[in-house]
Amino acid sequence: MTDYAVIGAGPSGLAMARALQKFGIAVTGYEASHSVGGLWDITNPRSTMYDSAHLISSRTTTQFSEFAMQTTADYPSHRVMQQYFADYADAFGLRELFRFDTRVTAVEPADAGGWLVTAAGPDGETTAHYRGVILANGTLAEPNVPNFAGEFAGEIMHTSKYKHPTQLAGKRVLIIGAGNSGCDIAVDAVHHAASIDMSVRRGYYFVPRYILGRPSDTLNQGKPLPRPIKQFVDKHLLQAFTGDPVKFGFPKPNYKIYESHPIVNTLILNHLGQGDLRIMADIERFDGHTVHFADGRHDDYDLILLATGYKLDYPMVSKEHLNWRGMAPDLFLNIFTPSFNGLYVMGMVEASGLGWQGRYEQAELIASYLHAEQHDPQRAERFRDRVTLQPWPDLTAGYKYLGLERMSYYVNKDAYRNAVRHETHAIHAAYAEAASH
Repeated sequence: MTDYAVIGAGPSGLAMARALQKFGIAVTGYEASHSVGGLWDITNPRSTMYDSAHLISSRTTTQFSEFAMQTTADYPSHRVMQQYFADYADAFGLRELFRFDTRVTAVEPADAGGWLVTAAGPDGETTAHYRGVILANGTLAEPNVPNFAGEFAGEIMHTSKYKHPTQLAGKRVLIIGAGNSGCDIAVDAVHHAASIDMSVRRGYYFVPRYILGRPSDTLNQGKPLPRPIKQFVDKHLLQAFTGDPVKFGFPKPNYKIYESHPIVNTLILNHLGQGDLRIMADIERFDGHTVHFADGRHDDYDLILLATGYKLDYPMVSKEHLNWRGMAPDLFLNIFTPSFNGLYVMGMVEASGLGWQGRYEQAELIASYLHAEQHDPQRAERFRDRVTLQPWPDLTAGYKYLGLERMSYYVNKDAYRNAVRHETHAIHAAYAEAASH
């Protein structure tokens, strides 16, 4: 039995491999694609990237602390990001830890303890035995495809299959859902499609990329404002810069700002103001090429683009092993199963402004615990006791997040990073105390 397996060589998998490397823990990585980068590599068959995609958080708040991005762009494109992850992997020798073009098909408990990882790769199917497995295969790969009443006679495509605006050329397009990718694609579509509408069921808050000439997420990076004050101030500040989205046709949000992920795209408001697209109500039913909306309107379309998000997907392992409850696994800090069965989840966390460093801190906590397991079992046991015997920390900072599947693993970045750092510090403090005796 070797040490640990990491599944996925995207940003979270690379961060995990790097943290284990720092602690001297042997690791074997598996990546279904041909290289590192995960979804940021548009040539990866599972990538959901599109040509016009850029970071929606700024460079300095997103990069790994130990590895600055070599670009002056505040919001780099996916191509720059892919090169960044390639450079990160090369700088620390992480590629050598992964088996590429190798898809994990099963992760199963071994009779003798640990886990059996079965994978299909260039050399056929192989099975290896590991002490534990870290799942880092991402959260944005399995499309969420809702059901609708009626039948549509045109083409239906999820945004995961969208790559270039020429796919929309000359077509009457209806985008269902807004979100950041939906709004990006709508801005693409106004220059290529014959017409473009968006069907939405709720309102959104829009954040400009720049405020007073600075990336908006670089403001107030010190001590966070108390939740009620931040919600009040930011709502009115954003409306002063962007206007009220209701005036552009969006429904009024039935929730407060930051209780769902905001839209970092104000170009769509410009195009709405120019009459380049329309906001439509929720879908009632399809009838051939005609779409009927809940407010009684209807229109004809050639292409329906589903900007309906993604589902959590860990198909290689049974849900029972991940303490799955409802829409997502119920894990301590979105990482550890309460049973400490040797499975760990890396990157199952979303938060506005968490960045790659926030994910690396997850990896550092996992590596710290695994190091303690091997070298100081009592220290590891104290950590397990805190998880199983004490209340789990509140990761919401008091925000009442919408009860949506995509929000089921959403956290407040400050509350989350503070909790992760606290646990990592506690593990290391216990080690230092033991060493002093």
